[in-house]
Amino acid sequence: MNAFKADFARASVQPSPNHGERRDGRRPDIILLHYTGMGTAEGALDWLCRPESQVSSHYFVFEDGRIVQLVPEERRAWHAGKSSWHGDTDINSRSIGIEIANAGHPGGLPEFPDAQIEAVIELCRDCGQRWAIAPERVLGHSDVAPVRKVDPGEKFPWARLAAAGVGHWVEPAAITGGRFFQKGDVGQPIEALQSMLSLYGYGTEITGEFSEKLKGDVETFQRHFRPERVDGIADFSTIDTLHRLLSALPRFS
Repeated sequence: MNAFKADFARASVQPSPNHGERRDGRRPDIILLHYTGMGTAEGALDWLCRPESQVSSHYFVFEDGRIVQLVPEERRAWHAGKSSWHGDTDINSRSIGIEIANAGHPGGLPEFPDAQIEAVIELCRDCGQRWAIAPERVLGHSDVAPVRKVDPGEKFPWARLAAAGVGHWVEPAAITGGRFFQKGDVGQPIEALQSMLSLYGYGTEITGEFSEKLKGDVETFQRHFRPERVDGIADFSTIDTLHRLLSALPRFS
């Protein structure tokens, strides 16, 4: 017999043992999206439910739109790993994790089926309303763990989610010529770029030097918000898109 009833009405339940208490009485205020990065959905779901894996998520979404809940929302699922957002390094205690069955980069970045994305949208809406999660706090695993993680990847349809009221998005600026910044550059423009990324939430250090770390942060930003070209170069398109995202946040508007 299942130990708990699913929080989301459409979800079936397959309990994972990999969870604990949310620390310091925290409530979820982030929805964190992942791809499984494994060859089959069944294999990924099985792994998330094995004690030896030491990983889990709250929800799992199959390619055909079926949803399984593995961990109750009030519990701390183990999905983010070493991560940070706005200086907080315990993302597991403040997030709801959703694993989306997709082979990801290891499998050649297959498309996400329509039925699956519609299910993700419905699930995010439901969780977001229940916990009053702000749109800008619907994030990808790569956002909170740059370089270390690249999921849900540059083919994930963030714009489609935003059109349905899920997540924070502006139309990316067109890729054109002009001035750009890259690894090795130094100075006030680099400091300004680092400050903008940090203000948005990334764990970017403000040093005034375009380091390997900053290149990874720029790639991560591009993967989510300017996926047409993910190269770690801060061109006009990248900087303008970041500036307009910041301007659209409630605290800056």
